[in-house]
Amino acid sequence: MDTEALKKSLLSKFVEVTQDRLQAIQLGILELEKPGAERAAEEVARDLHTMKGEARMLGLAAIGQLAHAAEDLLKAQRDGKVDARGATDHLLHACDAIADLLEDLDAAKDGNEASQEMAQRLSGASGVELPPLRPGGAKPAGGAPRRKPQGQSAPLPPQASPSSRPPTRSAVAPEPRPSAPEHERTERTTQDRSIRVNVDTLDALGLLAGDLLVESARAGLRGEDLQGLFERFSRLGDGLLKLADASHLDETNRRLLARSESDLHLLRDDAFRFVRGHSDGLNTLHGNLTQLADHVAEARLVPLSSVFEAFPRAVRELANAQGKRIELMVENTNAGVDRSMVADVRDALVHLIRNAVDHGIESPEARSTLGKGEVGHIHLRARADGDLLAVQVEDDGRGIDPERLKQVAVQRRVLTEREAAALSERDAMELIFRAGFSTREEVSEVSGRGVGMDVVRRKVEALGGSVAVTSRIGRSTTIALRLPQSLALMRVLLVRLGDDVYGMPAADVEAVARFRPEDRLEVMGTLAVMHRGRPVTMAALGPLLGLNGGPRFERPPCVVVRHGEDRAALVVDGFVDEREVAVKPVGGDFLKGAPFVGGSAALEDGRMAVLLHVPDIMAEVRKMSRPVTDAQAIRRLKVLLVDDSPIARATESALVRALGHTVEEAQDGEDGWARLQGGSFDLILTDVQMPRLDGFALTRRIKQTPELTRIPVVILSSLASPEDKRRGLDAGADAYLIKGELGVESLALTIDRLT
Repeated sequence: MDTEALKKSLLSKFVEVTQDRLQAIQLGILELEKPGAERAAEEVARDLHTMKGEARMLGLAAIGQLAHAAEDLLKAQRDGKVDARGATDHLLHACDAIADLLEDLDAAKDGNEASQEMAQRLSGASGVELPPLRPGGAKPAGGAPRRKPQGQSAPLPPQASPSSRPPTRSAVAPEPRPSAPEHERTERTTQDRSIRVNVDTLDALGLLAGDLLVESARAGLRGEDLQGLFERFSRLGDGLLKLADASHLDETNRRLLARSESDLHLLRDDAFRFVRGHSDGLNTLHGNLTQLADHVAEARLVPLSSVFEAFPRAVRELANAQGKRIELMVENTNAGVDRSMVADVRDALVHLIRNAVDHGIESPEARSTLGKGEVGHIHLRARADGDLLAVQVEDDGRGIDPERLKQVAVQRRVLTEREAAALSERDAMELIFRAGFSTREEVSEVSGRGVGMDVVRRKVEALGGSVAVTSRIGRSTTIALRLPQSLALMRVLLVRLGDDVYGMPAADVEAVARFRPEDRLEVMGTLAVMHRGRPVTMAALGPLLGLNGGPRFERPPCVVVRHGEDRAALVVDGFVDEREVAVKPVGGDFLKGAPFVGGSAALEDGRMAVLLHVPDIMAEVRKMSRPVTDAQAIRRLKVLLVDDSPIARATESALVRALGHTVEEAQDGEDGWARLQGGSFDLILTDVQMPRLDGFALTRRIKQTPELTRIPVVILSSLASPEDKRRGLDAGADAYLIKGELGVESLALTIDRLT
C-alpha cells in the first residue's frame, strides 16, 4: 500500500475510533460532578491523552491542541483550582468542537475560528497557556528536522503519565509496553479479535441462513419421499419373489432366482443404510444451520449502550435549561438490539426521556415541598426477555392524573363529557398516545405540540412491539416498551387458514387452546371466552383478515395473542409448527401495504407463509369488542369495588370492565368509605370479611347516610349460608352474590336490575 493510501486508511480509522472515544469521554465527564469521581477522571485523562497523541501523529493539529487544552482543564479541576460544574460545561463543549473537526479533516489539520475560540476558552478556564498549534503533524521518519520559528520553543512530544495505559481503540498501534497488566492484555486481545461488518452484509447473511434452513427442511422432505420409494421397491421385490416361488421353474432358473433374491436383499440393506446416513447427515446439517442463523442474529445485535450513551448529557443540559436537577441512571446497557432497529428505538426513547424531564420531574422547590429530594431521578432499564427486548423509562416525578387527562380531553373537544365520564382509568391513560394531545397550555421548545407519545407508539408498533404506561399520582410514572430483538430472524407460530399458512411472532403468543362451548360468553354483544380467570374477546382470524371461514368445530383451535395489556383468542383452522424463520419484506402489489401483514417467510413445501402484524390485528379486535351503539341505549356506570384481596379485586374488576363500566378499587371498608366521601358512584360492590370495616358494617353505614342511600349495594362474598345472606339483606344490601358462582351473565343481570 502506498504512503497516501495508508494515510487515508489511518485517518478513516482514527475518525471511526475517536467518535466512539468521544462518547466514552462525555460519559466520564458527566461523572466528574459526582463525589468519588477519581476513577472517571483518570479514564477521561487517559482517553484525552491517547486522542492527542494519535491526532498529532496524523497531522490533525487542531484536534491535538483541543485535547491538550482539555487535559489541562481536567488537571486544574482535579487539583481544585476550577469549579467542577464549570469545568464539565467547558469539557463537554470541547467534545462538541472535536466532533465538528472530525467532520472536516482539513480544519482538523490547521484549525478554524471555532476551534481556536474553544481552545482559548479552555485555556482561560484552566489558567494554563494555550499550547501552540502545530500544523502538518509529526515529522516523517527519517525526514529533515523542521526549523522552529524564531522566539518559539519547540513543543515537547506527548509523554505518557504514570497512570496512562495503551488506548483500547487506537487508530495507530502503540509501541509495545513490557509489563502491561493482565486486564489490559485481555482488553487488547478482545479488540484485536473484533472487526466492523457492513449491515447490508449481515442482512444478506441472515436471509441466506434462513433460506438454507428452509432448504435443509426441503431436503428432509425429499429424504422422506426417497425412503417411501425404497419401501415400495422392497414390497415389489418381495411380491415378485413370492410369485416366482409359486411358479414351477427348472433348476437353472431356480439358481437365477436365488441369486436375484440375494441381490435384492443386499440392495435393500444398502438402500436403508443410505436412508439412515442421509437422515443423520441432514439432522447434523440442520443443527449447524440453526447455529449459523443464531450466530448471524447475534452478530446483528448491537449493545444498547450505543443508544444510551448520549442520554446522560442530554438530560443534564435539558434539566439545566429548565432549572431542574435530574440524574439519569442507566442499567444493563449490554442488552442487544437489532442494528436495523437502533434509530427507531433511539427516537422513541428520546421522546420518553424528554417527557420525563419536562412533564414528570418537578422543580427542586416543588420536590422539597412534597418531601422529596431536590434531585429527580430517571431510571432507564433494559433486559432481554426471551426473543423480546424489554425497555423501561421510570421517573420519580408527579405521575399522571387520569382525571386531569379527561378534563383536558373535554376542554380540547377530543371527547364529550359523557365519553370522558365513561372512560376507565386505563382508557384515560391511553389519551396520552393520541396525535395532537397534550396537557400543556403553551407550546415550548420541548413539549406542548402533542407529538411525543404518538410518535413513540407508532415507531414501537411498526417494529411489532407494544407500549404500556403505569403511574402513581405524585410518585412515579413508568413507560414499558416490549420489542422484538431481531427483525431478520424471528421465531413464529405457524397456523393454517384453509390451505394457506400464516405466522404470528411467538413472542406475542400467550397460549394455544381449544375452548369448550361452556367457556364462551357474550359481553356487550361481543363473543368472549374465559381465559385464566378473565374474559378475552374471541374472534375468527379468517373473517378478520377479510377471508372466508370461521369456527367449524365445537372446540375450534385458538391462538391467544397479547399486545400490551390487551388479549384476544383468535380462531384458526389448525396449527402447523413453531420455528425460526427468515423474515422477508412482502413483495409484489398483492400484499404490499395490505393491513395486518408484517412480512413473509418461505416454507419447505414451496409455499410462502404470510407473517401477521399483531398490533394491527389487536386494533381491529378492539373495534369489534367496542361496537358502536346508541349512547342513550347503554348506560356506563361508575362502580366502587371494595375487597381486601388483590386477586379477587383484579378478577371482579375485569368482569365489571368487560360489561363496559368503569371501576375504582378500594382495599377495605374504611378505604371504600373514604372514597365515597370524595366521589360519586352509581353502584357499590363489596366483600364481607375485611379488616377495619367489614362489608355488613359498610353497607349499614351507606344506607344510613341520606346522600348515599340511593346507591345500590351488592355484596360479593364466599359466605353462602342462608344466615349470611339474611345478614347482608338486613344490613340494607340490594343484592347478595356468591363469589364461587359469579360470572359475567349473573353480574350483568344484577346490575341491569338495580340500575
